[in-house]
Amino acid sequence: MTILDHKIDFAVVLSVSKANPNGDPLNGNRPRQNYDGHGEISDVAIKRKIRNRLQDMGESIFVQSDDRKIDSYKSLRERADAHPELAKMLKSKNASVDEFATIASQEWIDVRSFGQVFAFKGSNLSVGVRGPVSIHTATSIDPIDIVSTQITKSVNSVTNDKRSSDTMGMKHRVDFGVYVFKGSINTQLAEKTGFTNADAEKIKQALITLFENDSSSARPDGSMEVHKVYWWEHASKLGQYSSAKVHRSLKIESKTDSPKTFDEANYAVELNNLEGLSVEVINGQ
Repeated sequence: MTILDHKIDFAVVLSVSKANPNGDPLNGNRPRQNYDGHGEISDVAIKRKIRNRLQDMGESIFVQSDDRKIDSYKSLRERADAHPELAKMLKSKNASVDEFATIASQEWIDVRSFGQVFAFKGSNLSVGVRGPVSIHTATSIDPIDIVSTQITKSVNSVTNDKRSSDTMGMKHRVDFGVYVFKGSINTQLAEKTGFTNADAEKIKQALITLFENDSSSARPDGSMEVHKVYWWEHASKLGQYSSAKVHRSLKIESKTDSPKTFDEANYAVELNNLEGLSVEVINGQ
């Protein structure tokens, strides 16, 4: 397959309705906010969702979440050891770091996309793979309002438990918010990991369908939606413009004080033309 031979930039516009898009464990699992009150979704959470979508497509994933695991391995070390060549290199005292990175990148699409650190206890080999796909933290267009609700349980967890329906808990949600995140795919790093044009197409499809098969009690089906994916493909490896300039060419502003839907009446989307660089605008699914 052809190694990616041109720079790519992208942006994704998504909405959240009565859901917790990304809880902060250091703040009682409340939806993440910056100091200005704008909501955030971490790049780690976004990459997790992309990995899940790639896995749904049948791709081989190294960093699998426990609830989506399709093999019997209990750790990353076990998954790496399951590959005969990598297992041998992890036990060797003079294995080639570059060879290990090449094999791992060929084996798992998330390694050749996002990179990975292979540093395991009991092994002399420590390998850091830098991936070509970089993703920013998603930030809401407007400050978000967080609604916190007390919840109770109606049954005892164990027999003879004296606590009953008065046991309290908290659940947090964002009533509505529109978030944007941006990213890029670097050709120099793509050459090192073997990231191909076909891989870039798979990343695009994962972004379009980001929230399919992603429901939970905090994020019910339909509560998170991708509205638009903006996909810029440059004509060269270095690109005609910097990623910062490309990302700034997309501007989204709210027209009303408290928008509740993502449409023309509530949000103004301005996409400035960059000479010689076309953009594909794709509706989410």
